Amino acid sequence: MTMTNNAKPAADPATDESRKTVKRDALMAIEKQWQKDWEERAVFELDMPEDDSVAPEMLHDKHPKWMGTFPFPYMNGVLHLGHAFSVSKIEFAAGWERLKGKRALFPFGFHVTGMPIKAAADKIARELEMFGPEFAIPGENEGELEDQMEEMTVDGAPKAGGNFRSKKSKVAAKTGNKKYQFQIMQDQGMSNAEIAKFADPENWLKHYPPIAIDDLKAMGCKIDWRRSFLTTDHNPYYDSFAQWQFNRLREMGKIKFGKRYTIWSAKDGQPCMDHDRQSGEGLGSQDYTCIKMQVLGWSPEAEAVASAIPELAGKKIYLVAATLRPETMYGQTNCFVGTKLEYGFFQSANADEVFVVTERAARNMAFQGLSPTDGQVTKLGSISGQAIVGSKVSAPLSRYSDGVYMLPMENVLATKGTGVVTSVPSDSPDDYAALRDLKKKTDFYGIKPEWVESFEPVPVISTATYGDM
Repeated sequence: MTMTNNAKPAADPATDESRKTVKRDALMAIEKQWQKDWEERAVFELDMPEDDSVAPEMLHDKHPKWMGTFPFPYMNGVLHLGHAFSVSKIEFAAGWERLKGKRALFPFGFHVTGMPIKAAADKIARELEMFGPEFAIPGENEGELEDQMEEMTVDGAPKAGGNFRSKKSKVAAKTGNKKYQFQIMQDQGMSNAEIAKFADPENWLKHYPPIAIDDLKAMGCKIDWRRSFLTTDHNPYYDSFAQWQFNRLREMGKIKFGKRYTIWSAKDGQPCMDHDRQSGEGLGSQDYTCIKMQVLGWSPEAEAVASAIPELAGKKIYLVAATLRPETMYGQTNCFVGTKLEYGFFQSANADEVFVVTERAARNMAFQGLSPTDGQVTKLGSISGQAIVGSKVSAPLSRYSDGVYMLPMENVLATKGTGVVTSVPSDSPDDYAALRDLKKKTDFYGIKPEWVESFEPVPVISTATYGDM
């Protein structure tokens, strides 16, 4: 009796894997073959046609042309799927125009101006100081360093209606869920020694553009790479062209140099546009009107604080409120301060005037010509919101020309406006409810009845049927 062994030999995992990708590999081999051929024959390099058989003005009738370009991608990282999607549109258009017999020119540039590269380089420099050249995070829990590396997030970003919109900025979209810049670059296969070089902004300009070119070549894009360049003075020809444009527009009176309201980076000393931010894309500046309310009489607690600051002697002191509705100031009956907030006495641009606002508000105002030195805060002293309660201030344009009182409110935010809030019950249901509540519970809120009893909402309209309302 003969025994046979029908067992199959063990499969080679490597062979099985190659079988799965054989079609893909074949297609990619064809791609590389023809991409190499295109590059060797320089089929996408186009110059001005030379044809003496036609008049110059008829040259483009015989040799029709087409040109398209792509918004320069920013070189603070590798190109991503969004770039590929967008560039595919012009890539297909260039191919279609070539099929129609046109001389299709597709040049490509790289954007390296602005703040993102500098910001990313600064992060690497800061992380080198924190973690050393090996980027060793002390402890197993990275949360221990949250206070040192504060996450830049913005709550309440504008919604985009029914359309999809990423909550991340273009800068943040490149970082994924990594917390530190060096971690992002480690994911790209860089060694710690290589990453350390990126503390120099110039290294970003040397590293990422060649990678982008290789990726676009692998995609088969019909680009004339002779015409590739970086923005800024790394390409003096393009840089001079941009300068010429601005100088020409200025001569025509189309642009001028000056100040405007914008999101400003105090650290970098320049505006911080949408795509420069780690978060907060789509947010703009909020325009407030500041109401200067001169102090007519301090509360006893505030008087004790103010008299102990010699720099305040002989100066006019104003509590400065920020409002979005200055037209309603005719109906102001009182003003609120946060009882748990700390306010400061800040020297204004006028030598004899001092503003009482929060630290954040003073810093913002310092960049708007409202402090002695642009961008610098001059703080003379501090005072608590609780101490200010009971002080009397003038209310410009209000019916109560003898002044109104500063009253307590617990939910005043130091991160909004100046921390000093006007109260106009005739126009605001919230202010109306707050004033009514204060009148009913003077003891509970620790205020004197005379601070609220004689102050009634100012009528805004008169009707024949209902009278003043």
